[in-house]
This record gives sequence, structure tokens and C-alpha cells, in this order.
Amino acid sequence: MAIENVLLAVGPTDDERIEPLAGTTVDIAGPTGATVTLAHVFTQEEYDDVRDGIGVEDAADVTSDEVARRHATIRDLRDRMRDAGVEHEVAGRVGEHGESIVALADEVDADLAIVGGRKRSPTGKAVFGSTAQTVLLSAPCPVTFVRSDH
Repeated sequence: MAIENVLLAVGPTDDERIEPLAGTTVDIAGPTGATVTLAHVFTQEEYDDVRDGIGVEDAADVTSDEVARRHATIRDLRDRMRDAGVEHEVAGRVGEHGESIVALADEVDADLAIVGGRKRSPTGKAVFGSTAQTVLLSAPCPVTFVRSDH
């Protein structure tokens, strides 16, 4: 299977995982010439906080894609993709993280989705749920899980 479209999905805690996420994405997309969609998924509360933090007063003035473009995590990832010569786009979504990532993978016709996370105990998964678990079980394509604690 040729990899033409890669979805790299990040959320509010992925700022600490930029290096491993970017490295994995470049290693996969660079040699194949794939286009990477850098996606930031926000809950409504996260979105409102980020939008306020970047100085947008009227929600009608900006789209979720634009808020994602302005977010520091996406800016850092864009710089790394640009430096590596990897073609990329940016998408922003507001909603539940796992479901939004699965929908985006379908929307961009991803051949591969990349998500980050950390090792969790079985109790932690049961109590808090897991975005990565939702994506791993429901994505319409293979998923690469990148741990920052390894």
C-alpha cells in the first residue's frame, strides 16, 4: 500500500511530544512524498481558551483551521515539516478528540494516522478513557501511536 496522505493529529497535551511526533511523521512521509495533514483537535472549552489567547474577539472572524494554524504546537510542527521538505496542510476541529480524529482521517482520505500519547495504567484507561484507544479501534486506516515516554 502506498502512503499518499498522512494525518498527524495533536491535542492540548502534545506540545511535549513534538520531537517524536515530527520525527516519526517525517520518517514516514518524507521518503514516500506523502502529504501530511497537521490537525489540532480542540474541545469547545480548549478552543475558546486558545481563540481568546490569540486575540480573536469575534468567533465569526476566524475558523477552527485558522486557530489551529496559529497554535504553537502546529506552528512548531509546520516548521519541522517545512525544514524536512514535507508537503503539509493544517486542519482544526472542535469536538471530542477521538471521534474528531477518526472523522478527519476519513475526511482527508488518510492512508495512515499518527497520534501521540503516554503509557497509561489499565485503571487510568478505564477511568479517563483514551483518545488513542478510540482512534486505534475506529480509524478507517492504520494508526501509528508515538509515545513520548519511551
